[in-house]
Amino acid sequence: MSATTTTSAAVSTPPDRAELEAQLERFRGELTGYSYRMLGSSFEAEDAVQETMIRAWRALDKFDGRSSLRSWVYRIATNVCIDALNGRKRRAVPMDFGGPSEPRVENLREPLPDDTWLEPMPDARVTPSGSDPADTAVARESIRLAFVAALQHLPPKQRVVLILREVLCWKAAEVAELLGTSVASVNSALQRARATLDDRGIGEADEAAASPPPEDHVELLAKYVAAFESYDMQALVALLHEDAEQNMPPLELWLKGRDDILAWMLGPGAECRGSRMLPTSANGAPAFGQYRLHPDGVHRPWGLQVLRIEDDRIAGISTFLDAKLFEFFGLPMELPPGS
Repeated sequence: MSATTTTSAAVSTPPDRAELEAQLERFRGELTGYSYRMLGSSFEAEDAVQETMIRAWRALDKFDGRSSLRSWVYRIATNVCIDALNGRKRRAVPMDFGGPSEPRVENLREPLPDDTWLEPMPDARVTPSGSDPADTAVARESIRLAFVAALQHLPPKQRVVLILREVLCWKAAEVAELLGTSVASVNSALQRARATLDDRGIGEADEAAASPPPEDHVELLAKYVAAFESYDMQALVALLHEDAEQNMPPLELWLKGRDDILAWMLGPGAECRGSRMLPTSANGAPAFGQYRLHPDGVHRPWGLQVLRIEDDRIAGISTFLDAKLFEFFGLPMELPPGS
């Protein structure tokens, strides 16, 4: 065999399994973001990615290289997500259930089941360190709570099309091949998906990517933490937009306006007095683990707060009352006295 023939054979040899497995692992972060946008649940997204990886590992010997490995594994992830969505209600936010409530304890109802609600996603799980800043900005904006909540109003295949075309910048022909349909069908689905998002006041992901990142609001966030930990509610509401919103899944109740938020925090919400806050980030936004003080002097998880900031004011506070999120976000499960 000649040297030329040997070189040609080497070039045509497909990557070995170990190399393909290493490449698959490099897709885990972006697949987590994709699955989260599809499903609206951080925990379900993790499960979907794990199922995708298992299916991919099992079928890896059959991968023939006729498509890119990325396209191949996205096809698997899409099927996993669509299977998960079959026969299931969409994930919601409290504002989906009607107008705001008055800040009275009588308006509290029994919490709805956990699978009713959109869940927050840690930025770190979908924007790995070392990412290109432009890619990081788009990843953050395309997991913001309002955008993911709006996606849940789309039929599954419209979600696929919009995410792949608008967020991940796939070509229409690539999406058509993944879904086994025509380019015309993909373009039609994208048009319908855009119309639905427009109706909900959500623009295209790349148009929103210019909004300031959380680190641009250091002073505002420091004032917010100081006000919350000292329970100076007058100082806190001074940081809010006049029509700011506050919601607390799994409670259906939500509030609108500084006056109602103040009335709630000084009334039924006054048990939050003495809380401590630990910073994190979720859905491309500043977030805090809120720890309530217990009689033994230990602060324990109460809720994960995700803030929405507009025009240098806090426009939304979503507090997810689920202690499981603290471990998921890498936050401690208690803060000992004096720590």
